[in-house]
Amino acid sequence: MTGEKRLFLDVRQSVSGVSWEHRLTERQDMIALAIAQGYGVPDIVARVLAGRGVTAEQTERFLDPTIRDLLPDPASLTDMHRAAARIAAAVMAREKVAIFGDYDVDGAASSALLKRFLTHFSVPSEIYIPDRIFEGYGPNPDAMRELVSRGATLIVTVDCGTNSAASIDAANEAGADVVVLD
Repeated sequence: MTGEKRLFLDVRQSVSGVSWEHRLTERQDMIALAIAQGYGVPDIVARVLAGRGVTAEQTERFLDPTIRDLLPDPASLTDMHRAAARIAAAVMAREKVAIFGDYDVDGAASSALLKRFLTHFSVPSEIYIPDRIFEGYGPNPDAMRELVSRGATLIVTVDCGTNSAASIDAANEAGADVVVLD
């Protein structure tokens, strides 16, 4: 293989007559060969993987990824342990939880999933999705105070809330804790 340029289907140039440029280093060529032989993928796939920096050892995880491989450790997220502990405490004490969701599909789905989880554990809860026209995007102080007046001791925002310090302060001042899942 040394000194020899490997071609896909022995094609040396494009339809317009431009010669193909060999872009893999000799080391990447060796990795591509190992990928093709070790994982039974076509040579062109192995070469693309090697060209993108995938090693033979990483090939299986690259071609058949799992959520565990793709997502960061949730514990690495800011205050994750505090948030989980607060939600767990609310579940165990059967506190009323308000779910403040966004009006898009992510917010609606997240709201429904959290509501279903809480209902499974007999935790009283309600979903609040603001009126896009009249309340705008994300939590607002009036809505947060309203949720507290309805008995919520914990408000969980889903798909919104990271830029809502004033609204979170309003909820805290009214007597509720807030967990932001955004």
